[in-house]
Amino acid sequence: MAKRGGFPGGGMPGNMANLMKQAQKMQRQMEEQAKEMETKEFTATVGGGAVEVTVSGKREVLKVKLDQEVVDPDDVEMLEDLIVAATNEALRKVEDASASAMSKLTGGLGGGMPGMF
Repeated sequence: MAKRGGFPGGGMPGNMANLMKQAQKMQRQMEEQAKEMETKEFTATVGGGAVEVTVSGKREVLKVKLDQEVVDPDDVEMLEDLIVAATNEALRKVEDASASAMSKLTGGLGGGMPGMF
């Protein structure tokens, strides 16, 4: 007569509890990392230093610094393009820092646990 239950030795429930504890620990670490990211500032400069934009980890623009030479009333479009470029570069820095921090927390688990990360 075959045994019912499918998990010999009853080891699976203990492994599942351990996995849940690890997942909860990782979730806490991710929350702490997100809070830490919000306190950081990321700055990007374009146009040889003509435009500098600083954003927070919350992805909010904190500061825009313009070199006087770039403020040309006859070429407002260039200034607008430089501001956009600096802002986008600063936001990319936030994304890169966030992805790097997440990678450290997950330790490359993303590939082995479909749908989890």
